[in-house]
Amino acid sequence: MSTEEQPTTESAPAGNAPRSLAEALRARDDASLSALLRARPDLITPVPTDLTQLATRAGTRASVVRALERLDRFALQTAEVLAVAPEPAAYGDLLGLMAGDDRDPVTAGALPQALGTLREQALVWGGDDRLRLVRTARELLAPSAQHPSPTGLGPTVAEATAGMSPGRIQEIVTAAGLATTHDSVSAVAALTELFTDRGRMSALLDEVPADSLEVLSRLVWGPPYGQVTADPAPRLRLLLDRGLLLPTAPGTVVLPREVALHLRAGRAHRETRPLPPAVEAAATHRPSMVDATAAGQAYTALATVEELLKDWDEGGPAVLRAGGLSVRDLKRTAVALDVPEPVAAFWVELAYAAGLLASDGDPDERYAATPAYDEWLELPAAERWARLATAWLAATRTAGLVGGRDAKDRTLSALGPGLDRSAAPEVRQRVLALLGTLPEGASPDAGSLLARLQWERPLRGARPAADDDLRTRLARWTLSEAESLGVTGRGALSSHGRALLGLPAADSGDGGGGGDAGHSEDGEPSGPGDRLPVHRRRPAGAGVPAVRTAAERAADAELAARLLAPLLPEPLDHVLLQADLTAVAPGPLRRPLADMLGVLADVESKGGATVYRFTPGSVRRALDAGRAASDLHAFLAEHSRTPVPQPLAYLIDDVARRHGHLRIGAASAYVRCDDDALLNEILADKRSAGLRLRRLAPTVLAAQADPAALLEGLRAMGFAPAAESAEGDVLITRAHARRTPPRSAPEPVPEGPPVPDATLLGAAIRAVRAGDLASTAPRRTPADADPGAAGELPRTSAAETLATMQAAVLTGESLWIGYVNAEGAASQRVIAPVRVEGGFVTAYDHTADEVRTYPLHRVTGVAELADERP
Repeated sequence: MSTEEQPTTESAPAGNAPRSLAEALRARDDASLSALLRARPDLITPVPTDLTQLATRAGTRASVVRALERLDRFALQTAEVLAVAPEPAAYGDLLGLMAGDDRDPVTAGALPQALGTLREQALVWGGDDRLRLVRTARELLAPSAQHPSPTGLGPTVAEATAGMSPGRIQEIVTAAGLATTHDSVSAVAALTELFTDRGRMSALLDEVPADSLEVLSRLVWGPPYGQVTADPAPRLRLLLDRGLLLPTAPGTVVLPREVALHLRAGRAHRETRPLPPAVEAAATHRPSMVDATAAGQAYTALATVEELLKDWDEGGPAVLRAGGLSVRDLKRTAVALDVPEPVAAFWVELAYAAGLLASDGDPDERYAATPAYDEWLELPAAERWARLATAWLAATRTAGLVGGRDAKDRTLSALGPGLDRSAAPEVRQRVLALLGTLPEGASPDAGSLLARLQWERPLRGARPAADDDLRTRLARWTLSEAESLGVTGRGALSSHGRALLGLPAADSGDGGGGGDAGHSEDGEPSGPGDRLPVHRRRPAGAGVPAVRTAAERAADAELAARLLAPLLPEPLDHVLLQADLTAVAPGPLRRPLADMLGVLADVESKGGATVYRFTPGSVRRALDAGRAASDLHAFLAEHSRTPVPQPLAYLIDDVARRHGHLRIGAASAYVRCDDDALLNEILADKRSAGLRLRRLAPTVLAAQADPAALLEGLRAMGFAPAAESAEGDVLITRAHARRTPPRSAPEPVPEGPPVPDATLLGAAIRAVRAGDLASTAPRRTPADADPGAAGELPRTSAAETLATMQAAVLTGESLWIGYVNAEGAASQRVIAPVRVEGGFVTAYDHTADEVRTYPLHRVTGVAELADERP
């Protein structure tokens, strides 16, 4: 046996070879069972009673499909080959089908690991001389006319000739140059032996004309089926006569598997992919520039979320009847945020995932900020970012789907149903982890990144190059969203993004491929001085752990916030007032200053610096909020690094002088003013006709409009009225911050059961082994027992049960009992009785691995074990 054909594990002696998957699982140690249950967590939901039930569950269609979909491309190719190989298959046969006649060394070197993965996940069992694919997986992957195999192979000679007449089989055997036989079985065996013999098969094909070989070459890599007429051409007739093509239905022929494998030089796949594609770097930047760019994006993300919720502060858009945000409201939000609609949908969904906004639940249901938003605003900027980024990583809601159609051809709306995709968190984590394998400052080539993801999770039966599958779209959205959120900068993973994922610090010297490690794209050296201090390290190549506890994720978020904090700009306590009635904020403002300035002025432009403009309307807004002119002058003088311009002071004084001269109250509505000439001016103005005013007294006008409409109408005419209460006091109008009742963030929709932690795994394995002990322990058969009831627990009377229990206490023997609990659930247990008294038995329960007390009247039967187990 050559070096490449060495078995992957030591073969068990023939007498000890497992006869079923349950026996193979029974031979595993706890570490191997833990690996199985960690890879396939659906197998312990709920915990099986014993290993036989575990094996049965591992062979169910739903569980096998889930396991196959989580295999990498080479492990899946190995399973596909086992599905077309003879059963059971030897390791040498599997190697030949995978590596071909030339025994490709790369494929041969990677095959043991792929086979080990299939064994670990209980998709393959048996020794290296008798490998068996679980039956369900074989049914899913084996070729058929309705479901062709991914290998492109057709049925074997035996399968294709199953319905053929014995006479026709003998004719084919004779035409192929073989001696006739006495039965069809031996004839098919002889034909199969011919087609699998490389030398004899080559000699047979040498006699076939070139035009007939051209027919075979078109079928060799699949699909193996072809159409023929009732009177085939001579080149087809020759192939049919010699069995190189076999009929499967009227007008349909197939290339037998053995013939195809000979023409393929023994390979089951046209191309095997034993190694994962490398993620290449498209460009390299200085790490400090990456971090600075990412920090700028992080600050923009915080400002955008604040602006969104501030815009919805007094009550956001209405909730659609089917749930979600209307297309019109999404467009309005996009205009308010000055971003495209898909980007606006991302920010809305991010705020929702972080628990910062929700529906208020009122009869006239609207979206509004939650109380958690106010708590979030009080956090330092870096911690606010960490909360958003953590929510994004774990969210299953996918903003990229907004605007698409669901299975019922309904439009998917932002904040609406149907946006959850269970694979989203895993894809995000994996994409960012792959970015973490590149040198610091390196941005990935998107094509190589997508190729790596497709290798790690290929779509069964799909083209490898297909780019419209969900995982590919999720990966593209992840790259875009990570950049918008500030996890990456210039496409490269930032230091705080790396910490958020719990990744070790990258080595900028090598790895990942592509880009010069010593110089950035900007032409400047990128050395150790450009990096942040190395934070917590995990072992090299560890990547993101399979399971991170909540405490670990919180620690990672805290570390990311600490790394980001020095990179964010410090809030300022001043602005620069200019003579053109504008104020320039050269950076982020402290919250009290920003809030007051947002009332006193309107935002004109945003960017590195924010420009505010003072208008009569904005000043009136501040006066309506209860500020006096002197308060506004003092505020501007305190927070401006430049003197207050005279035009701005005049504007404030002018608006304040006219503010409140007119008073509006509720009659339906009325206008009151001490200056009757001013009221005459209002009545004479044609624009007041819509308000339907009439004079009640020299200083009072009545209107049929409501006070709010009257207030807005007079302001539109250029007056500065003020609302007043029933007592005649000026009403101070402040923006009412609408909040929902306390709401929790939406729970992610998991993709199957969660991966169990070590504690759950240990408890589950102990329970399964104890149950298996109870179900497989040899029992001592009573002399008067029914021979047909072997293996079944006999029912015993109360007296027999009591006597057997007391005897076991004296001898120290273990017993096999049937027990029915208070809920009526029946179970079987192996116990070692310690004490029997008062109608109860106290015993060590091997099944539960603890001492328990059972009422004797709930014991349905008892039997002695044939021998003792340690």
